[in-house]
Amino acid sequence: MNSETRVCQGCGGDFIVDSDDLAFYEKINVPLPTFCWLCRVERRFQFRNERNLYKRTCGSSGKEIFSMYPPELPVQVYEKDVWLSDAWDATTYGVDVDFSRPFFEQVRDLWRRVPLKNLNLVNAVETEFANHFTNPKRCYLTFNGNNSEECMYGNGITQCRDCVDVSHMAKCEDCYESFWLTGCTRAFYSSNCENSFDIAFCKNCAGCSSCFGCVGLRNKQYYILNVPYSKEEYEKHVAAFEWRRFENLARIRAEAAAFWMRFPNRYLEGLHNTNVSGNYIDHSKNVRQSFLIRDGENIRYSQYMQELPGSKDCYDFSIWGDNNQLAYEAVACGIGTYNIRFCLFVQEDVRNIEYSVLCSGSSDLFGCVGIRKKQYCILNKEYSKEEYEALVPKIRKHMMDVPYVDAKGRTYRYGEFFPPEFSPWAFNETIAFDYFPRSQADAEAKGLRWRPVESRSYEVTLETAALPATIAETDDSILSAVIRCAHGGTCMHQCPGAFKVTPQELQFYRRHGLPVPRLCPICRHYERLSQRSKLQVYPRQCGCGGKISSDGAYTNAGIHHHGEAACSNQFETCYAPDRKDIVYCEQCYQAEVV
Repeated sequence: MNSETRVCQGCGGDFIVDSDDLAFYEKINVPLPTFCWLCRVERRFQFRNERNLYKRTCGSSGKEIFSMYPPELPVQVYEKDVWLSDAWDATTYGVDVDFSRPFFEQVRDLWRRVPLKNLNLVNAVETEFANHFTNPKRCYLTFNGNNSEECMYGNGITQCRDCVDVSHMAKCEDCYESFWLTGCTRAFYSSNCENSFDIAFCKNCAGCSSCFGCVGLRNKQYYILNVPYSKEEYEKHVAAFEWRRFENLARIRAEAAAFWMRFPNRYLEGLHNTNVSGNYIDHSKNVRQSFLIRDGENIRYSQYMQELPGSKDCYDFSIWGDNNQLAYEAVACGIGTYNIRFCLFVQEDVRNIEYSVLCSGSSDLFGCVGIRKKQYCILNKEYSKEEYEALVPKIRKHMMDVPYVDAKGRTYRYGEFFPPEFSPWAFNETIAFDYFPRSQADAEAKGLRWRPVESRSYEVTLETAALPATIAETDDSILSAVIRCAHGGTCMHQCPGAFKVTPQELQFYRRHGLPVPRLCPICRHYERLSQRSKLQVYPRQCGCGGKISSDGAYTNAGIHHHGEAACSNQFETCYAPDRKDIVYCEQCYQAEVV
């Protein structure tokens, strides 16, 4: 099957639909996309407000509630328990298909009328300030995860306990200020590690314990900066770093990062993979141009599929997972979905659903909003099986013949996800702002909405410089203080300017001897994710030059398959060619980790 070159409606650049893409599109019977894969990602990400919570009024009870939808948005929002009850029925909003108008417009109008669920929490226990979470217990300001307990200030958390200020973690406990860890305990200021405990300032370590400032180690204990020590020597040297004093943290983190740069990186951050490209992929097979994937199989152009069990046979899928199959151009869908396309917030054992929002426990839906436990519905109106199967092909043809045209002249026919202007959120409220940062002027020039940062008149009672250097010097008065964020609202993180410390948080710092942070949770989130690569992939050749790296910065310690000649292996990687990182192929990297 041949490939095809197309011109992207979004960026105007050429993109290739290759033979594998064509086979997938033929398998699920959809037209070829008219946007390149990165523009498709940015579009989907604009439908994901991951961490912003707002106060607004429940449209049913009048009670003040927390919601993912801002108060000025002209929609009905119900408290989760009311929304899930039998007090209302989404099919009462059902309408006939109007073949004189673009179908996209009709879904948008329905979306604006049907009540929306304030938060996407499933089986939450003592967890009020969180969103996009399944089975959280006593979690606080945690987002995008499942089956976790006593966690705070994190996102992408799967089966974790007692973790604070972490991102993209699985099966971890008592970890802090870390990123992309699996099966770790008491890991601090570390990233890309697996099955390790009692580590600090470590990267790319697996099966390690009691290691400090290390990189690329396997099954080691009592190492500092990759040098072995006895138990007694290790404890003495680590204590001398005084890394639990705040004023030493920045220096140690910078020194560790500089040390890491002296060693080769695997072309892709991840373990136990076969035929994968992108970054942050674990225990996966045939996953390409994808990002933050766990236990995936046959996946392409997808991101944030971290929840377990993993997903398979998905294209252009962003966020969640938890046993999805045959998903295409979908956002935040999970828990046993099958054959869903162009959907948002569709979850919990759903099948054969297209162009639908916030539906669950249902099958055979087209253009529906808020439907639960129904079958054969179009625009929330119920049909017989025969009527449904006769009408859906007519709608698809109508979508091709009468496309929706957005404010910038881009056309949307059957086969495209919702236009960004349909999103309930402004660009800077979504994770699109995290991955595709734009200024307000740039966003608005592209026809994207922008929400001004709320002005907060905090009365700061404690300046950052006055915070104690260690947790031992910190008493309970910290709990009543309004602390000025060290960024003071001057950064690009939409910083609120101040923050407070919660009792649960203070207990965690005391238990692990950690100093109180100087940044607010929002700024800590962005600082933590600054170590994450971008989504783009680039063709590169292995940086192993034979006995040394091709830039001469690293001398190989192991025996390589190519001998003393330079390695000829090529690959796709998220490490851009202009970065200074040493990047090795899988074979050369494995020869160097010890």
